[in-house]
Amino acid sequence: MTHVSELQFPLLKVLNADGTVCGEIPDIPAEKQREMYRGMVLARTLDQRAFNLQRQGRIGTYAPFSGQEAAQIGSFALLEQDDWIASSYRELAGLVYHGLPLAQALLVSMGHPHAGYMPENLNVFPIQIIIAAQTLHAVGTAWASKLKGEKNVSVTYFGDGATSEGDFHEALNFAAVYKVPVIFFCQNNHWAISVPVSQQMATPTIAQKAVAYNMEGIRVDGNDVLAVYTAMKKAVERARAGEGPTLIEAVTYRLGPHTTADDPTRYRDEEVWKGWQERDPLIRYRQFLQSEQLWSDEDERLAWEEAKQKVEEAVEMAESFPKPDPAALFDHVYESLPDDAAEQKRELQERLTRGEGY
Repeated sequence: MTHVSELQFPLLKVLNADGTVCGEIPDIPAEKQREMYRGMVLARTLDQRAFNLQRQGRIGTYAPFSGQEAAQIGSFALLEQDDWIASSYRELAGLVYHGLPLAQALLVSMGHPHAGYMPENLNVFPIQIIIAAQTLHAVGTAWASKLKGEKNVSVTYFGDGATSEGDFHEALNFAAVYKVPVIFFCQNNHWAISVPVSQQMATPTIAQKAVAYNMEGIRVDGNDVLAVYTAMKKAVERARAGEGPTLIEAVTYRLGPHTTADDPTRYRDEEVWKGWQERDPLIRYRQFLQSEQLWSDEDERLAWEEAKQKVEEAVEMAESFPKPDPAALFDHVYESLPDDAAEQKRELQERLTRGEGY
């Protein structure tokens, strides 16, 4: 039996952990490079603030993404406004960089119905909670784009745990058979809640799963924003040229818990965690920019200051957003409410009118 080894899917890298160059630097305008780093700073600021808001009881359960900013922003940087995006609940860094308002990003964890209303200028699906379900949605939009002769691509983001779901394999098979312009972007952060990758699959890489579906597979250092950009550029160009789907495995690490309801100290090795902290994508990219004379200490100070101000304004806006009518939970599900649901809605409205709450 032929064994597809890890060596056939080497880890694409451009920067070492200390920011020194070890690969081919992609052709990115200087201001675009600076913009990408500012996006990473804003994302980290948002993530830390949201975590604290949850601990203060001001938002609900939250899924942190610190440590995965390079994987998201390095890939979103190649997408156009009319490209389709189907994401999971851990892609707020990329979605905000792509144009999702900061306040709306916070409304997601506030459980506000408006969080599902994506801006009209973005082809972005509402954030998906069901693991791997969004992979099929992206294949659908990609197939539609192909049938209509459009050049926009579809991208679906998911974690390593999603590759253990049937939807993932069905999506890859369908995409390969119909050769649709879709990119499967897996952020392999090593953990599906408390289950390590080693217990999810027997293969040494996720990228090699592309072989079974006869599609392109790329494995990239997910903490190296320039390497991610390079990998995504190849995938986007292939999709727009009609060359079919690509599976990208971005090897990264979730520095925080799975969600604020999780305690990673119960299952994660502290020394391994410390090692990944030293590979922080923000530090790596900043050191590179400074070595290229594209970033200064003053730029750094201003970037964090501006990010903090933007996030605080977003918090104020999200918390002042009109509270939804509790009875609205019955809306937007059925075209016509079934009799039992209609009766429950009437009962709830009467209780609210009497001030009894729900």
